[in-house]
Amino acid sequence: MNAPGVSPRPMREDDLDAVCAIERRVFDFPWNPGVFLSCLQEGCECRILERGDRIVGYGVMSAGAGECHLLNLCTDPDFRRRGHGRALLRFLLGVAVRRGAVRAILEVRADNPAAQNLYLSEGFNRISRRRNYYPSSGGREDAVVLARVL
Repeated sequence: MNAPGVSPRPMREDDLDAVCAIERRVFDFPWNPGVFLSCLQEGCECRILERGDRIVGYGVMSAGAGECHLLNLCTDPDFRRRGHGRALLRFLLGVAVRRGAVRAILEVRADNPAAQNLYLSEGFNRISRRRNYYPSSGGREDAVVLARVL
């Protein structure tokens, strides 16, 4: 990990209240606890990033058939711009490689340039656009699909 003072660990069911509290602060249409629980039960790679006893970020990724799909990567707004998201992304991609993935893919909101810039700076490339992918206050919003070779 390249973010000082933080460490990743597996997400547990008893983390879901704290994770969902961050999720609600960050997203207008957050995942509910059932989505996270399903990811845990289905064998997704679900990781927490901790600083001391505080959760400062989390990520959820599925991996199989030579590919990983980053489903959710989030940093607590109080801890942004400190390299935590980048560190967690790199950690998850390392796990994907160890699980046999040769390609990573993700979707990001078209109106989220900060997240897009993070992924582009980590070697992802834009490969397509999914129209009306995300719910938004105005109806639906496009997703930019990004991918990279691992």
